[in-house]
Amino acid sequence: MTKSELIDVVASQTNITKSRAELVVNCIFDTMTEAMKREEGIEIRGFGSFTVRQYKPYNGRNPRTGEPVHVASKRLPFFKVGKELKEMVNEEERTDAEPKAALTSEV
Repeated sequence: MTKSELIDVVASQTNITKSRAELVVNCIFDTMTEAMKREEGIEIRGFGSFTVRQYKPYNGRNPRTGEPVHVASKRLPFFKVGKELKEMVNEEERTDAEPKAALTSEV
């Protein structure tokens, strides 16, 4: 799903205009971005959590040339999926797999 598709869904499910839905979606993303810049965690129960992880500098290598390259320390966002979301995604997979397994056992 793209951001514009998300805006369309928000607009249709809340009966607001697309421009207002775009403001809502942008406000949510901007707020999340600002919180992560301040290294605050974001927890959305049933969905997952966002945190910022600090990585130390290290010496890597250029994959094309093999030459050593210094990689500076950095902070990167990290997402950990919530239990409920993980179960829902896996349930879909099991539901899709069950009819195929039934067909192969009947033959």
